[in-house]
Amino acid sequence: MNKHTKLVVSVLFVFIIILSAAITRFYLDSPEDKVNKKNQAEIVKRLDVDSAGNRIFEDSAGNYGIVDGSDRITAVPEWLSLEFAGQNFCIASRRIGGKKLCGCIDYEGNITVPFVYESIKKKYCGDVVFYEADTVSENECVIYNDSFVPSFRHSWADCEVKGNEMILKSDIGEYTFSAGDGGFIFKSASVSGNTMGCDYSLDVFSRIILSKLNAPMLEKICGDIGEYLEFAYTGNDDILSYITTGSRSSFYRLFQDDHKVLSKKLLGVSDVYIYSKKSENGTPMYSVSLDADTEITYTDITGTEKTLRDKYKASVDFSGSSESNLTAVGGKFNLSEPEYPKPEPPTEPQEEKTDSQDFRNETRSGV
Repeated sequence: MNKHTKLVVSVLFVFIIILSAAITRFYLDSPEDKVNKKNQAEIVKRLDVDSAGNRIFEDSAGNYGIVDGSDRITAVPEWLSLEFAGQNFCIASRRIGGKKLCGCIDYEGNITVPFVYESIKKKYCGDVVFYEADTVSENECVIYNDSFVPSFRHSWADCEVKGNEMILKSDIGEYTFSAGDGGFIFKSASVSGNTMGCDYSLDVFSRIILSKLNAPMLEKICGDIGEYLEFAYTGNDDILSYITTGSRSSFYRLFQDDHKVLSKKLLGVSDVYIYSKKSENGTPMYSVSLDADTEITYTDITGTEKTLRDKYKASVDFSGSSESNLTAVGGKFNLSEPEYPKPEPPTEPQEEKTDSQDFRNETRSGV
């Protein structure tokens, strides 16, 4: 699975969750059965109670349900486990397809979070409460807030809390968020890429940039940088179809008009920075600058093949305000040709000494 496919899968993950919720509700809900179970349920043991008097109970079969403060059954005992969580919700589990799966219900037994998770855990980041839901087969987690609304529109490979900070990881990125009054504040990002055997990273600390770009957008930008460099060094125009749907006239190859250059080899990518760029039509624009460590083979004025190694600065421009419309719009290198070493001045041939010159020199010296 390439990085573009992974990005699409990540963006659609929450929508799949919503669809799963609808499917789960369709198979689990049966209004008539619920009414009958409410009438027939036997309360054997009363367990946890919330601040409003709602209580989890266990029936004679060892299943769990919910009663209100008047001992009226509001959620029938059909769950393997129940735990009060968030704002008027319960983390529940039940067996589906031979597997014990977790999700959430409200106090009426309605499914609010689909039963697609291996576990749902309550966690703290500073004073902020959140829930980490781990999927069964994808080895990913979804972060929910205290109202069980996804805090992000994509899933993560890992979640780690250090004091007042939460570190979320994907396959190619690490993102740090700090706990604030309104939830989480995007603090920093580090995204890695590789092109033509060279690793590089895009590290972002600007609050302005982080307020406009989320993790999938940063990962797309980082990946597109590598695609542009491959085009710039190989000249393969088909690569541009991965990073732009618009005109390709603003993408330039490295030293494309310098006929002295015979070959170009990328040795490393460093000093990758992103910054906002002035927009003419109101659409947010960004530019990424980088240094490309390069070895070129060229012919000098005598026709001799030589090699030269240097770092060349390039920039790649992007336009877009969301994951769906972000695209690369141009790329170029600052120099149109390498800074070739100055040719060495020709050396003057030395005169050959004759026997008469040796005799005169010896005479002058008194020999």
